[in-house]
Amino acid sequence: MPQIVVTIDEKTYRMACGEGEEAHLTTLAAEVDGRIAELRQSFGQIDDLRLMVMAAIMGSDELFEARRRIRELEGEIAEHSARSQEFDGARHEDRTRFVDSLNETAEALERLGARLGDR
Repeated sequence: MPQIVVTIDEKTYRMACGEGEEAHLTTLAAEVDGRIAELRQSFGQIDDLRLMVMAAIMGSDELFEARRRIRELEGEIAEHSARSQEFDGARHEDRTRFVDSLNETAEALERLGARLGDR
């Protein structure tokens, strides 16, 4: 299992990750480091643990909001899909009625042609 070393808030951490996930984990660590730097700049020197907790809560808040938005979009997709199916069903009914009407017209023309041929 690969291991990488990341730096967060000027502290280094050795972490294990799955094969091929090294760059992703490094990117995530840089994101956390950036959040902590922003918090430290906003609040000054506060306890490291408090900074980590605040950064974790900020990340969790973003994740919560992203999941809420995904559920909302999935609902919209389902609604559009249902409307599309209704529209397709209506179009099928319209086509069926049109074909039936054409068949009836063809039959009427055949009957008319037969009458004219009898004369």
